[in-house]
Amino acid sequence: MGTPDSKPAVENSSANVKPGAHSTAATLPAPDESQIPAKAKQHNIHVSSAVLEAAGKDGDDLLRLLQTTSVGLTQSEAESRARAVGPNEVAQERQRGWFLSLLIIIRNPLVILLAVLSSISFATGDPRAGSVMAGMIALSVTLRFLQEARAGAAAAKLKAMIHVTATVVRDGKPQEIPLRDLVPGDIIDLSAGDMIPGDVRILSAKDLFVSQGTLTGESLPVEKFHDADPHAANAPVELKNTCFMGTSVQSGTATAVVVVTGVRTYLGTMASSITQEETPTSFDQGLSRFTWLMIRIRLSNAPCSCFAFSVALDQ
Repeated sequence: MGTPDSKPAVENSSANVKPGAHSTAATLPAPDESQIPAKAKQHNIHVSSAVLEAAGKDGDDLLRLLQTTSVGLTQSEAESRARAVGPNEVAQERQRGWFLSLLIIIRNPLVILLAVLSSISFATGDPRAGSVMAGMIALSVTLRFLQEARAGAAAAKLKAMIHVTATVVRDGKPQEIPLRDLVPGDIIDLSAGDMIPGDVRILSAKDLFVSQGTLTGESLPVEKFHDADPHAANAPVELKNTCFMGTSVQSGTATAVVVVTGVRTYLGTMASSITQEETPTSFDQGLSRFTWLMIRIRLSNAPCSCFAFSVALDQ
């Protein structure tokens, strides 16, 4: 028997236990949602509603929905849409200035501890110990700052070496453009080896097989068709007439229209949830508590002139 506070699912699972057997499922406490990080609750990986609506449309209705034509957008219209929706990037990296990077490094609990202990040593007439700890702080912060700067520069050089393009029909003519310049409504041509540049709806296909293991874990390629799917909402990721950003064409050819780009794609929602600021782990919280404990202990052994600072820490 479960406790009165048990969830209905727990009661059902305990009902199958043989008489005399000890039920552990019924005694499991319900998860405390107050302990779940707020940002974790906001993670929302989903297929865009625009993609689901486009999957159910057919032919001219689909093109009218996306305000485009079978010969693609004009260059001026594409530039206008690019300004409205932004670049076709799943995660836009935020560049931090050197001052902010240095401030984040200094915010480390151990650096704060050494800084406080060094200040107390100078204040209590022990300049040798204070100088040693100040030197440790300067050396640690400098090395970490230089390492992060070099790693960032190396990553930027590698990123600049990668140029991914897509075959897009603009002004009635196919042309190769950078992936980031793609906009909703663009008509694209796909062939074997091509990366899917956004969440796209297939207009025509011939023996098209797409590898989408990066999103679904499937080991085998999936065949795609151009027919409308009236039951698109049942299994969005398994749509037979839709290809998702991050997948690739295994074989065959197709013509498709771009429905959504960038952070609004299925892959974009995944990237946004992953790149959000991480919540402190148990180790980080424990290290922070240990740091402040050491500061309080050191202040308790300091002269009375440090008493006010200790009181401020306790508050």
